[in-house]
Amino acid sequence: MIIQALVFYVFAAVTIAAGLMVITARNPVHSVLFLILAFFNAAGLFVLMGAEFLAMILVVVYVGAVAVLFLFVVMMLDINVEKARQGFKKYLFIGGAVGLVLLVELVLILSSTVVSTDVSVVASVPIPSLDEVHNTRALGQVLYTKYVYLFEASGMILLVAMIGAIVLTLRKREGVRRQVIADQVNRSREEAVEIKKVSSGSGI
Repeated sequence: MIIQALVFYVFAAVTIAAGLMVITARNPVHSVLFLILAFFNAAGLFVLMGAEFLAMILVVVYVGAVAVLFLFVVMMLDINVEKARQGFKKYLFIGGAVGLVLLVELVLILSSTVVSTDVSVVASVPIPSLDEVHNTRALGQVLYTKYVYLFEASGMILLVAMIGAIVLTLRKREGVRRQVIADQVNRSREEAVEIKKVSSGSGI
């Protein structure tokens, strides 16, 4: 138990430190690397809790796909950090006000939380052994029954975030040909296909 507790505190400390470095590092590439480190340590915490499936998903999906994609995108964009920070002081008041409102809301939510009287009853229910219900099945039963609405809400939030990221990064540049889907769909056969008869033994 002592070794398990020490490993937990090591993983937790490195995860918190890596999370802080993600938002404080000046270089975006370093931020992504610290994010990958935080994911690996979070996976270690899941293994300690007996949630090997979540640990594997965290490493395979987030580290192997999302974080590496972030890394390649950041490296290819060649972001000018100094230029991006020029408007920091301009929006500091608005950003601070929004952050303060969110902090007050979180404090109000946490302070108004009422402990249910059924907590002791739920806590006394024996946990089935791994031979009866394995980890993945238990996770699916909880996620898609009790927390199904929260799961769907998180999907909607991710969808809105994805659309917002596309809208914010969509730039119109002079001299760049853009794809117009409506013009492509409305093209007729005569406009899209040109048939040429070529005699045998000769080129076009």
